[in-house]
Amino acid sequence: MLKRVVRTGLMTLGVALFAVPAFAAGDAELKIAALNMLKYAAIAVGWGLGIAAGLCGLGQGLSVKGAMEGIARNPEASGKIQVSMIIGLAMIEALTIYMLVVALIVLFADPFKAVALVAGH
Repeated sequence: MLKRVVRTGLMTLGVALFAVPAFAAGDAELKIAALNMLKYAAIAVGWGLGIAAGLCGLGQGLSVKGAMEGIARNPEASGKIQVSMIIGLAMIEALTIYMLVVALIVLFADPFKAVALVAGH
């Protein structure tokens, strides 16, 4: 319990210390900072989605390869193998969709909106 209180207090102090320069920034500096944030968010989203889609595609390919090899060895079990493969493919695809949701949140969230409202800009 004490660790949680100390951790929360340190995080609150950190946020307060980093917010001071944002409050002191002028209108032009705030807009430049927001533009830089959007630029880096777009780069991070592109890399994140690329890596997620590539690795999920690799995982799906390996899954289908394993299922086809299993069906070739034991054709009687093809129904169970196919059902398991489809469920696995859905789970792998869900990881890419989760990354897309996170990417959209990062891309369209405006972290400087609250700072601008508090600062009165």
